[in-house]
Amino acid sequence: MKDRLIVWTYFLGWAVVKRLPEPLAAALFRAIADYAWWRRGRGVRQLEANLRRVVPDAGEAELRALSRAGMRSYLRYWLEVFRLPTWSPDRIVGTFHIEGEHHLRDALAEGRGVVVVLPHMANWDHAGAWAVLSGMPLTTVAERLRPQELFDRFVAYRRGLGLEVLPLDGGPATLGLLVRRLRSGQLICLVADRDLTGSGLEVTLCGEAVRMPGGPAVLALRTGAALIPAVLWYGPDGTHARLYPPVPVPRDGDREAKVTAMTQAVADVFTAGLREHPEDWHMLQPLWLADVGGDRAR
Repeated sequence: MKDRLIVWTYFLGWAVVKRLPEPLAAALFRAIADYAWWRRGRGVRQLEANLRRVVPDAGEAELRALSRAGMRSYLRYWLEVFRLPTWSPDRIVGTFHIEGEHHLRDALAEGRGVVVVLPHMANWDHAGAWAVLSGMPLTTVAERLRPQELFDRFVAYRRGLGLEVLPLDGGPATLGLLVRRLRSGQLICLVADRDLTGSGLEVTLCGEAVRMPGGPAVLALRTGAALIPAVLWYGPDGTHARLYPPVPVPRDGDREAKVTAMTQAVADVFTAGLREHPEDWHMLQPLWLADVGGDRAR
């Protein structure tokens, strides 16, 4: 019964929210965000615990203001999830503002594959739709949601935006397809600030230990693709993105050491981006090892 309720809630969002007048829909989702923030449930408390690491000097009043802005940003993302399929190509491209695009274009022009890696900030679906409309076919990986019907709907939604979507738990088949895409000089985009497989690498984010997936660095090393970190944030005029220079491959060390060093370089970029735009980081789950617990971390 609970699974059916979840599925129908999302289906109702896609069916109804996109038909509401935009100002009304935006006001409704802000009200939902403010109510969730006011109730101070587990997700909001965890968001504040995470933000405390990102902005360690923030007082309690500033932290509460940040978490409220964070919930509004999070609900803005969901509003756009339900409405993005109705946006025109001109709107998708015109409301996406990118810095450092040349890092991406230069690597693709050289015939190299590119792995763009980013945290859960602002609207990564908007970024993917922009890339496709800008002539860069994009492949991504999605966590398998439960129930299956909901996962299938999210895959259909992202494929409707022009993205190729592979399941995270696809094993060798998913890995093999990612490798082929990169070796053919294509673009892969991975959201990678949270370890979902239990096999992530220990690195430092905002001064404390976390586990982040090493897959992006492994793919870059295996295929010669450029590993390009990115951060996103919201502005009143749409989604903003900054692409950083490709992460260099260390000269020394074995494969594991190189993967760890490259993943740490990505974490350093994420740290800078999170501290610049903490309100647009949608992390309502435990992340740091001190929070997830020693046994689970291992």
